[in-house]
Amino acid sequence: MFIPPPECPVFEPSWEEFADPFGFINKIRPIAENTGICKIRPPPGWQPPFACDVDRLHFTPRIQRLNELEAQTRVKLNFLDQIAKFWELQGCTLKIPHVERKTLDLYVLYKLVKEDGGFDVVCKERRWSQIALKMGFAPGKAVGSHLRAHYERILYPYYLFQKGANVMNSQKPTLNNDTKDKEYKPHDLPQRQSVQPAETCTIARRAKRTEVCENKPNLRRRMGSYVAKPEPGTDPYFFISTFIPKNHIVEQYMCLVCGGGGDEDRLLLCDGCDDSYHTFCLIPPLHDVPKGDWRCPKCLAQECGKPQVAFGFEQAPRDYTLRTFGDMADSFKSDYFNMPVHMVPTELVEKEFWRLVSTIEEDVTVEYGADIASKDFGSGFPVKNGTFKVSPEEEGYLSSGWNLNNMPVLDASVLTHVTADICGMKLPWLYVGMCFSSFCWHIEDHWSYSINYLHWGEPKTWYGVPGYAAEQLEKVMKNLAPELFESQPDLLHQLVTIMNPNVLTGHGVPIYRTNQCAGEFVITFPRAYHSGFNQGFNFAEAVNFCTADWVPLGRQCVEHYRSLNRYCVFSHDEMTCNIAAKADILELELASAVQKDMCAMILEEKMLREKAYKLGVWHSQQVDYDLLPDEERQCAKCRTTCYLSAITCPCSPDQLVCLHHIEDLCSCPVKSYTLKYVYKYTLAELKPLFQALTARAESYEDWASKVNKILKADQDDKSDLEELRSLVVEAEKKTYPETDLLSHLCQVIQNADRCTSMAQQLLNGKRQTRYRSGGGKSQNQLTVEELRSFVNQLYDLPCTIRQAPFLKALLNRVEQFQQESSDLLAEDMPGSSALLGLLDEGASLDVELPQLAVLRQRLEQARWVEAVQEASDQPADLSLDCMRRLIDQGVGLAPHACVERTMARLQELLTVCEHWEEKAHNMLTARPRHSIVTLEAAIQEVDSIPAYLPSCLQLKDCVSRAREWIMEADALQAGGHIPGLAALSELVSRARGIPVMLEPPTRLESLVSEVQAWKESAANTFLLRNSSHSLLEVLCPRCESGPQKSKSKKAKDVSVPCKKVEVKLDSLFDVEKALSTSKDTASAMATLSDVHQKELESLSMMRTSNESKFQSSPSCLAPTVCLCHTVPAGPMLQCELCRDAYHSGCVPGFKDIQSGLPWLCPLCKLSEKPPLEKVLPLLASLQRIRVRLPEGDALRYVIERTVRWQHKVQQVSPTPHPNGKVSLICSNIISLKINENMKIFYLYSFPETKKEPEKLEKNSKRRLEKENIEGQHRDTIQKPKKKKPKMNKERRREEKQTTSPSNSLSDLSYSDDSEEDWSVCSAKKCQQPEGNEVNWVQCDGSCNQWFHQICVGVSAEQAENEDYICVSCSKNDLTE
Repeated sequence: MFIPPPECPVFEPSWEEFADPFGFINKIRPIAENTGICKIRPPPGWQPPFACDVDRLHFTPRIQRLNELEAQTRVKLNFLDQIAKFWELQGCTLKIPHVERKTLDLYVLYKLVKEDGGFDVVCKERRWSQIALKMGFAPGKAVGSHLRAHYERILYPYYLFQKGANVMNSQKPTLNNDTKDKEYKPHDLPQRQSVQPAETCTIARRAKRTEVCENKPNLRRRMGSYVAKPEPGTDPYFFISTFIPKNHIVEQYMCLVCGGGGDEDRLLLCDGCDDSYHTFCLIPPLHDVPKGDWRCPKCLAQECGKPQVAFGFEQAPRDYTLRTFGDMADSFKSDYFNMPVHMVPTELVEKEFWRLVSTIEEDVTVEYGADIASKDFGSGFPVKNGTFKVSPEEEGYLSSGWNLNNMPVLDASVLTHVTADICGMKLPWLYVGMCFSSFCWHIEDHWSYSINYLHWGEPKTWYGVPGYAAEQLEKVMKNLAPELFESQPDLLHQLVTIMNPNVLTGHGVPIYRTNQCAGEFVITFPRAYHSGFNQGFNFAEAVNFCTADWVPLGRQCVEHYRSLNRYCVFSHDEMTCNIAAKADILELELASAVQKDMCAMILEEKMLREKAYKLGVWHSQQVDYDLLPDEERQCAKCRTTCYLSAITCPCSPDQLVCLHHIEDLCSCPVKSYTLKYVYKYTLAELKPLFQALTARAESYEDWASKVNKILKADQDDKSDLEELRSLVVEAEKKTYPETDLLSHLCQVIQNADRCTSMAQQLLNGKRQTRYRSGGGKSQNQLTVEELRSFVNQLYDLPCTIRQAPFLKALLNRVEQFQQESSDLLAEDMPGSSALLGLLDEGASLDVELPQLAVLRQRLEQARWVEAVQEASDQPADLSLDCMRRLIDQGVGLAPHACVERTMARLQELLTVCEHWEEKAHNMLTARPRHSIVTLEAAIQEVDSIPAYLPSCLQLKDCVSRAREWIMEADALQAGGHIPGLAALSELVSRARGIPVMLEPPTRLESLVSEVQAWKESAANTFLLRNSSHSLLEVLCPRCESGPQKSKSKKAKDVSVPCKKVEVKLDSLFDVEKALSTSKDTASAMATLSDVHQKELESLSMMRTSNESKFQSSPSCLAPTVCLCHTVPAGPMLQCELCRDAYHSGCVPGFKDIQSGLPWLCPLCKLSEKPPLEKVLPLLASLQRIRVRLPEGDALRYVIERTVRWQHKVQQVSPTPHPNGKVSLICSNIISLKINENMKIFYLYSFPETKKEPEKLEKNSKRRLEKENIEGQHRDTIQKPKKKKPKMNKERRREEKQTTSPSNSLSDLSYSDDSEEDWSVCSAKKCQQPEGNEVNWVQCDGSCNQWFHQICVGVSAEQAENEDYICVSCSKNDLTE
């Protein structure tokens, strides 16, 4: 598979550059000469007209058989032709055998066996398997034995013949071919195609490249009638005879071995020399008469030993016009590729071409119209005074330097000074190509430049080798095909041999390629080998040119030609002398180059003349060689054209030699013969020419020396830029030519100016970056490498730049920044402050720093990591949203190990937090609720999570509240303390808000429910139907008096008791608040007593005020009474409590009023005044509930007042009390209905007494128990089983009150909240038990007192199941 070489450079000059062809070529030469060839695309619009006369153009193309062009393939073909000829001369036909389904390469087999020591050595050492491996056959298939058989049968006889061995004693050679083998048809290269070395060459032609081939001799069997004369010394060889017909007179032929003429039927006649041999005289004898032509050993040696003639192209048998050749070329390509010519890819054509030239099995023949002289049929470019007439807008092409008719003779071209019109060098040649037609590897004559322009047609593919690799290419080709160079040392100058570029590149030869399209130029540089082929039908034109830089190469080429004995196209010395003769008008660059060349020429000529003089050549004769043609002044030895001098001998006046080959002229002794010494110029005559050149070039040389010294100065010896400018000014004043040196100097100054300007901009930009915002990359910023390269460029300039040290300092800062950045970025995660500082430092440098992007990236990473760390250090603020926000910010960051680790930890923490948040939320909302133990266990795990978790904190708060609630609940119920309703309600309400499964709330809620039921029962007992008053308002003493009574506002429940302070009791709200905040029942009773006292005072004042209304007064106004606030009229009623009068019609239910009984007005009658017997069970049930509430305290106070009132009544009855009115008021304001109330009323009216209160007193407890059983939501009255803790043992009551009905009622009504009452055992001899649990029992008799079970000898089971009657109650029962 062919691999295309790299492309050569392609240049597209501007119109300004295109105007000076040689100037542009000199400009691109440093680049293009490194690839050997280059392509130039003219500016758009440069399209010269095609001026060739198509009708007159006709030519005979060359025939090219592709596989004969390639060097290695031609070697194989030559070898096979020799083998085929060897066997053909012996009457056999060569057939190429097949091994492993492919044609056997006989040449490679022959070479490998020969390299391994020959057939005998290979057989002896059994190397045939190794030979097979070297030839590419797979191992293990016994291919070696087949190779041995084929070699022994086909190649070994030829090997012995080439070796010159006498094989008379050898076995008879045979060539028994396999019927499957393919018959080989010889190419007959030496006979069919040859190039005979030209003996002469006219000055108007360059090297002859083609010759007409000689016809192949007809080798046939001759049946002569003469006696052949044997030649002595001829040894017989492999004899393959022919049968001599019987009609011949065989007596005329004699056997050269035995000398006899008998046995004519066994007599063989050589078809080459007519010598005769008996078959039985041959050693070994022939048993059969061979068929076909037969050659004797002598003829066989002569035929096979002929020297190989030079290879060349044969001319086609027909003449073509441009049109007929195009038709043939297009037809060939379309038929070959089976597609239209314009659709065939160039890559396909290229690969197919190199495949065809490398195969011996396919013979493809093409034709190429090459080297057609443009002077015969006209150039493709228009020329002045030509037959082609151009339009006015196309006249510029006539004088264009890119017109190939003008380029060789431009003023800057050296060929201008060559007088002859050399076809192909000074006059363009035309080339008409077809697909696969090729031009082989070659370099231009005299190593000159060449330029090729493709006028139209399909592309031309080029391959080029740089001039410095020319000798390398020659060496590689000689090593790979030495057989070709043995017969033709100058083979590469014949343009008849190519070699695959892949093979050459494989041996280290640099090769470049290009496809030249229509309208494009291809330039080859001095000594640059080039070759190529045409992609299809096209028309190209080419010519040579030489510039001043070629002059030394031209002299070197002449020396190379001398070593190859190759003739020159023109005399280089003659050209040098012609240029020197015009020294005054020469351009300085050319004058300087020719001056150096002439100096070398004069030195060499002087040395050679001295050498000839020392050899004895003393005779000389002046001859003008300008008048002689080149072929008459060529050296007989090296074929170099002589110009300055030559040597002749009288024995051969028509021959001459150059001074290098004096000994090769003839065999005459130098001293015995007179040799003529001819010369064009004496050394004295050459001196003025050289001095004229020197004078012309001297000033320029001094200037150039000074320029070169400055341009090559060391760093410490550099000049200022102004000095370089002065040299340019000097060159302009002295009109020095536009040489490469001057151009280089101007370019250096231009570069220095540009560098100075750029350096100043960089320095200014550095100062301005402080005020540039954004931190982004400026469009004019340099990269670090560009800055470094720019600084190096400043210091590489041949002049000093003032800004260079400042930029060097900037570069040092940049490099220091890069080092610091590298060190900082090498850390796992540097701090953001360090990164920010380094970023500020980098931003201050007006240079594109790739580290800035990395530092910004790392800064974002560092800030994120620090933000995560800062958030982790403050777990109270690290919420789930914060973590999610941090993770979202971290996702957009570039990958980094520290970021990944931090992200992993944060993700893990977020996962754990989300899990616990969800778990905590589920715990808070779970139904049924979790226990406090479960929640505390969860909290212990949550405490180790460093994050803010609202649900977990709420869970923790709930547990804390639950614990606090439990503690409060325990404290509220501990030590016999009876909680208040407000505190209890508040505690229950709080329990409902705590999402924890709490055991106490169930009991507390039950208590609250019981209290609410009790309040409803009490309200039903005391409140009037549709009453607007509250229960507390009814039970409490009246704290508000006057005709207008308003409903008091209910106070808020207060759970925490306050320290007793002086409070106002002016309203029901104040009273309720005081009762709620009271610590115990005693303080509540005191508060109610105060309120009662105020009530009495208020009522007394109200009664006095109302009674005064009916007394005479000086006022004329009548008093207003009743609810209607009018004057008294008609029947009036008077309230027993407030003493206000009311119209009977205004009082509802007037008719139901019983006469003689006390009457209360609607404003004074607040309740139903239930009987005491109905109220006492309410108090008892409240005591069993063990909850304090303001209504309960008020009820207890009402009962106490009632009992006290009854006691007082009993004391004063039947004697009227002086405070009877007050007592009557007290009885009226008590909310209980008492029988004595009526009796006292009548006691004051009618003096009668009855002692029934005591009886009522005795039955009160029983009635209380009965109503309690009926009214409460309990099945049985349970005795207290739980112990009552002693909280105030030191405050135990020391004396017992006497047991009386009043005392008993008082004890019953005494506050159950009083710790003193509950903590004192009523036994006379209390054992005062201690411990955490003390069991109590209550007397079921009339006293209701409490005793320690251990003090009265009662077990817990007895107290539970049986009634207990204390000793006192038992005695009272006995006495009664």
